[in-house]
Amino acid sequence: MTRERRGRSERPDRPVRRDAARSPRPGAPAAAGDRTFSRRRGSTATDPGTRRTRESASAARKSAVVETPRRAWYRRPAVMGVVGVVVVVALGLVAWFTPLLSVRQTDVAGATSISEEQIRQTLAVPQGQPLLRVDTEGAALRVAAIPKVASARVQRVYPSTIRVTVTERVPVVFIDSPGGTHLLDAEAVDYEIAPPPPGVPRLVTEKPGWGDPSTEAAIEVLESMPPQLRGQVGQVAAKSISDIAVTLLDGRIVVWGGTEKSERKAAVTLPLLTQPGQTYDVSSPDLPTVR
Repeated sequence: MTRERRGRSERPDRPVRRDAARSPRPGAPAAAGDRTFSRRRGSTATDPGTRRTRESASAARKSAVVETPRRAWYRRPAVMGVVGVVVVVALGLVAWFTPLLSVRQTDVAGATSISEEQIRQTLAVPQGQPLLRVDTEGAALRVAAIPKVASARVQRVYPSTIRVTVTERVPVVFIDSPGGTHLLDAEAVDYEIAPPPPGVPRLVTEKPGWGDPSTEAAIEVLESMPPQLRGQVGQVAAKSISDIAVTLLDGRIVVWGGTEKSERKAAVTLPLLTQPGQTYDVSSPDLPTVR
């Protein structure tokens, strides 16, 4: 009995335990090695963050392939271009044939010695005429033909006004003639028979008037003078383009010579006139003389 109990107690149990460790019973909890293996396999599943990324990428692809809505036919460039041309043509026809944009008023600017009524009559633009049909160039030429007008400009001012801007001639010299006193402007144009305004000197030449070289040279000399000297001039005589003399209001004479170095001559004349004398020769401005 003692041997049997000892024999039973000495039965080797370790092999049984090793086998049990290798082959667990059904339903028994997995060993440590099995638990580690199951966790590694579970790691291959898609986590929530990755799933959301894939879903957002799929949504972006779907939105990218959404077809762009087609533009309405009436908003296409070709159609809009045709409509624009039609509108412009229609407006042009309205402005050309209807009284909608017609002449209802005429404004005159720049006229001082010419009456506005004379300018309007010479303009000859009837009231009610469509503005687009007004020949502005022809109207300006008619107004410029007025002797006292140096230049004229005619403009359309929408919706219903014609504007005329004139520049009048200004007398520079006058000449005596059997018919009266003629006024000449800076371009030597004889434009009016009238008494000379104060401060306008007499011109003495063989053939005074536009196109005469002596007349043009005499006017050029006057234009080169400063106001304080020009205001003292009573007469300018030009025997030729190189023989010009100026008579002052007090009777003294300034021999000018030609038109060259006129500014220098004018600068020399003013201080020279402070010296006593009757004739002041500045034809050679570097060597002026007084007699």
